Amino acid sequence: MNPTSNAIEILLAEDNPNDVELTLAALEDSKVENRPHIVRDGVEAMAFLRQEGEYANAPRPDIIFLDLNMPRKSGREVLEEVKADEVLSTIPVVVLTTSKAEEDILRSYKLQAAAYVTKPVDFDRFVEAIRAIDQFWFRVVSYPTVAPTKTLNA
Repeated sequence: MNPTSNAIEILLAEDNPNDVELTLAALEDSKVENRPHIVRDGVEAMAFLRQEGEYANAPRPDIIFLDLNMPRKSGREVLEEVKADEVLSTIPVVVLTTSKAEEDILRSYKLQAAAYVTKPVDFDRFVEAIRAIDQFWFRVVSYPTVAPTKTLNA
């Protein structure tokens, strides 16, 4: 969580504009203050996370909502890179995708995804899923107050 604010910083990596709008609408309805940041593909996601280029001043997200099927760099590749990076690996990643493929679920958990949520097609169920994520990740879970640095050893 941002040390100067109680707002939850959310990175939403999603290329589908309709899913972005649905997710933002559900988050807006949340009782927890949040600041969503949207990226449309995996390359942008990694630039945001590494604070590169136009994202040089991007905040460190408290949580990442990650679609698996994105252009330029898939969510699978992003998840693998995030979890292999000492500085980024502690950020919880919630895979939020349409894929129900067992191989995607298994691979995501092997790559240390915090959760795997299949996007419901129905609007009300989609909002319900986002609210359930909100309830758990923003009201129950504790986050580290300081981001790890590359000089820390496990």
